[in-house]
Amino acid sequence: MTLASNGDRLLAAVDVARTALVEDGQQPGTHLESTREGDWAVAHYFEADLAGYRGWQWCVVLAGAPGTDEITVSEVVLLPGQGSLLAPNWVPWNERVVAGDLSAGDVLAAEPDDPRLVPNQIDTDDQFAFSDDDDPDDIGQIAGKLGLGRRRLLSREGRDDAAQRWHDSEYGPRSEMAIAAAYSCASCGFYLPLAGALRPAFGVCANEYSADGHVVAADYGCGAHSDVPAPSGGGSPAYDAYDDGALEIVSAGVSSGADASS
Repeated sequence: MTLASNGDRLLAAVDVARTALVEDGQQPGTHLESTREGDWAVAHYFEADLAGYRGWQWCVVLAGAPGTDEITVSEVVLLPGQGSLLAPNWVPWNERVVAGDLSAGDVLAAEPDDPRLVPNQIDTDDQFAFSDDDDPDDIGQIAGKLGLGRRRLLSREGRDDAAQRWHDSEYGPRSEMAIAAAYSCASCGFYLPLAGALRPAFGVCANEYSADGHVVAADYGCGAHSDVPAPSGGGSPAYDAYDDGALEIVSAGVSSGADASS
């Protein structure tokens, strides 16, 4: 038997391919096409009517061999076709996590090569000055400030990312609240500056009626600044008290002159 006749026999063996799918427990639809996969192999494609696999198709690969008329089933597989419904590209979990995803009980470990962190022996400019008068008993506190005892510290890149994020947040200088404020946080008594390299630009608000507990930019501001003057009267912070006793009460609907005597 020639190679051509063997290939033609495999191309015509649509029923053999369909039977292989049925015996596999599938229900193939219309036969779509047959393609040569080599001198001794042909792939047959059938419509696949499966829930969740719109546009997919069954592929059955049939094979022959020299000197024999026997046809064997080499492979049965489900493949996507033109316009088929495909799952989106897989994205690693650490690239899918966004701010706000962490909830109580969740564990989110930083990657070993996280660019936001560096070994604690690297200088990141977050240094603290101490005088010769420092009490030796405060060595534990000093060590904590220097980062001793922590395996990794914030890198310059991590610090810059955080600073940019805070600057662009609702507690940054471009927010609606800050633009409308007459005073900035840097001069407020409720403002607690951060330590380290970010001290000139950021602090924490300690005013329970404002951004209490949030990191705020030094040039952020609100109407609860410690130096905001109190209202001059007994009214609200925005308006003085309204005294209606200074008004003259007149009756409505009474006309004067000729109209009154008619």
